[in-house]
Parts: sequence; structure tokens; C-alpha cells
Amino acid sequence: MITFVPTPIGNPQDITIRAMKLFEKARLFLCEDTRQTKRLLRLLEERFDMAYPEAEFYSFNEHNGQARLDEFGHTFTEKEVIYVSDAGMPVISDPGQLLVAYAQEHDIVYDVLPGASAVTTAYAASGFEEGKFLFYAFLPHKGKERSAALAEAMNNGYNTILYESPHRLEKLLDEILALDENRELFLAKEISKKYQNYYRGTVRTLHETFQSLTIRGEWVVVISAQKSTEQSLSFTEVLALDLPPKPKAKLLSQLSEKSVKEWYAELIRN
Repeated sequence: MITFVPTPIGNPQDITIRAMKLFEKARLFLCEDTRQTKRLLRLLEERFDMAYPEAEFYSFNEHNGQARLDEFGHTFTEKEVIYVSDAGMPVISDPGQLLVAYAQEHDIVYDVLPGASAVTTAYAASGFEEGKFLFYAFLPHKGKERSAALAEAMNNGYNTILYESPHRLEKLLDEILALDENRELFLAKEISKKYQNYYRGTVRTLHETFQSLTIRGEWVVVISAQKSTEQSLSFTEVLALDLPPKPKAKLLSQLSEKSVKEWYAELIRN
């Protein structure tokens, strides 16, 4: 049997009794990072008297997931198998999805425990009224793919949740500011950890606030839904805007397959 077990996203006291009991009897751990999992298990052993399991530990990630299934898949019905991500709910924005699909395809019994999730924790803390939201995980790092994904997140009509790393958070705020300086955001830093902090306000206000902060830790960003009174500009409307070539080229690039550079060259020619 395979059990997908959520792990704390910060505070180790968020582990469940059920999770620790399953850890104790597991014989095979598939982990996003074996070092991280072993560190957690040692901590649980020291603080909560959990018996450290007599188990094998193997990494399972987007690079070696298929190879691990080929190697160990035939043993999943014979052993107590645990899958854990580095932190939080497994399968959500991590390679455990491969393992779920494998279990379904081969009729292997599996279970998913409820537990800690940065997505739902941040949304509950945001105070945004709507009960519906979309989760986009991490945006592409750069290029047209990132611009297109962010434009979609900003204009899909729902509150939208993103993960962001500390070295790209300032870039994200710059990008959102260029699209809609009045859009309301909620930012959660290091959820459930020592330096947890929440920030809520318009992107313009937060952008100013963050100029004086040292940005560290992992972040969850909640973008409020576009207000019903706002309207997205069509391609033709953007072309007709009285804007300098550079910002107009950025907008047109988000609505087409052409790059900012290509649009800029075309606009200055005309």
C-alpha cells in the first residue's frame, strides 16, 4: 500500500499522530529529498518519542520518478510505502502525481492523508471574501511564458494563488505593478515558521513597502480577482492606445506570439 503523507510546512508540531504512526511502520520511503525527510524523522524521534523506522529511503522526483517506478513498482503491494514531499501536502506542485497515476493504472491500494497546505493556509489568512480561487503554483521563470501565465493569472476572474521564491518576489511585484497598480494582493512569508509574516494591500503600496525590506524565505502570493467594473483591453484597443512604444510593446507581446523586441521595432517603424 502507498500512503501519501503531508509534512509540516514550518512548525514540526503540525505533524499528526496518524502520520507518525505510519512513519514508524513504513518499510520504503519515496521522498522529494531523502535528506529533508530523514532530518524530519530524527526531529520527530527526539521531540515526540516517535520510533525511527527501519526503512529504505529513495529520492523520487521529476527527473528519476519513472526510473523509480520501474525499479520498485512491483513491490508496492508487498510493503508499507510512504511518499512525502519536502513540506506540505504531497502531489500538490510536486512529482508525487506520477505515483498516484501509477497506483491507479496498476490497481494498487493507496491513501492520501489530510494535512498542512501552504495554499489553503495562505488563502484562509488572506481574508479575501470569495470562496473560489485558482492555484497556479510557480510561474515560469522568464520570457513570454512567464508574461502569458501572469497575464492569465491577473485576468481569469478568480482570486489566484502563486508560489514565489525570495529572489523573484520583487520581480513579480514589478510585473504586477506594470499591469495593474491598484490590484490588491496578500503575501504570506514563511508560513508557520519563526519569521512568518502577512502583508495585504494594493501592489503599489506593497511595492513601496518592500523597497525597505530584506526579502527572504518562501512566499505565497494571493492576487485578488479582477473587479467586475474593470475590463480587459482587446488587441485592437491596445494598438489604439496613446502610449510610448516600449510599454505598448510589452502589452502587445502578452496578447500575441511576438516578442517585446519585435513589437517595439514594428511600432517605431510606424
